[in-house]
Amino acid sequence: YKKIPISMKDISSSHLDLGMSEASSILQRRVDRGRMESRKMAETLTRITPSLSYDSLKEADLVVEAVVELETVKRQVYQETEEVIAEDAVLASNTSTISITKLAEGLKNPERFCGMHFFNPVHRMPLVEVIRARQSSEETIARTVAYAADLGKSPVVVNDCPGFLVNRVLFPYFAGFAGLIEEGVDFERIDKVMQKFGWPMGPAWLLDVVGIDTSHHAGGVLAEGYPDRMSNEKANIITHMFENGRFGKKNDKGFYIHTTDKKGKPRKERDPEMDTLLEQCCGQKENSQVTGQEIIERMMLPMLMESSRCLEDEIVESPAEVDMALIFGLGFPPFRGGIFRWADEEGLERLASASEKYVELSQLYKPTEQILGMVSKGEVFHPIGG
Repeated sequence: YKKIPISMKDISSSHLDLGMSEASSILQRRVDRGRMESRKMAETLTRITPSLSYDSLKEADLVVEAVVELETVKRQVYQETEEVIAEDAVLASNTSTISITKLAEGLKNPERFCGMHFFNPVHRMPLVEVIRARQSSEETIARTVAYAADLGKSPVVVNDCPGFLVNRVLFPYFAGFAGLIEEGVDFERIDKVMQKFGWPMGPAWLLDVVGIDTSHHAGGVLAEGYPDRMSNEKANIITHMFENGRFGKKNDKGFYIHTTDKKGKPRKERDPEMDTLLEQCCGQKENSQVTGQEIIERMMLPMLMESSRCLEDEIVESPAEVDMALIFGLGFPPFRGGIFRWADEEGLERLASASEKYVELSQLYKPTEQILGMVSKGEVFHPIGG
């Protein structure tokens, strides 16, 4: 409904039918809620041209690749795409785990290539990460940012690194969750504490929705990228669930059993099979000694420290962009203003001291040089009036 003509290229008619069906379902829900007229829905669908041929991309200004997360397959697609698209067309990848700089190697026009990482569900999540490869030109980044804005999205430009920005800071949060589970803290209790903190869903629920197989794969990429603090040599709850074929909502085997109520609203209840798995994984009975405040610290401090490292590594330019990315890409509690505004409110000195308590658990809790420097100078991420 943004009046942008789209060509949808796939390898089989059944895949194209699935794509059109999904687009139709999303728009139909808008019609059902009174947020779109049926006429507009029909107009929007006619702007999508399904095709089995690369020739349909000849007139494209920007092509977004969203094939399976295998480098060999992506390279094959790029080779075939570059043969037909215009010399000045931008080619972007929606990869969430493969280095954009690496994918750019071997392209005819690497300066015309960048990452354009959308978040699920795409029609509802406002954030788009625009990832700058070493070879990407400023014009390519500017055009991709403009296109994301034309789609009604909120783009944030990040430099290439494992996990980019959002996944890089999400997985330390999941690591905090896995550590609590290992100590016998019940996952439902953790979810309740984090929802009370303001998250739309707790970490166990989020893992079910993201997909435990997807999280396991992405966790491996990050472990390889940051072995000092994200190494996954020791199996955790996510590994155990993956190895037991529990992939979350997608195969109805997760922390919860997911159903809908009479109004079609999502509903979840604890999967009783999880109790046996937790006993096998952790061998501990419920630990209720960890306080709610400690749960928040154990979850949020790794995310804060990794966010700070992203600034130190110049992956992203400003604290404001990190805050926006987490609110629009992860559902970080908007009333808290993002990870850095939350840290300012809590007090960096208190949070740095709290982190020191947990360093023996994981290097993810180690306060960054940036934060220690700010504490010593009495600085904050968002100065008043700054």
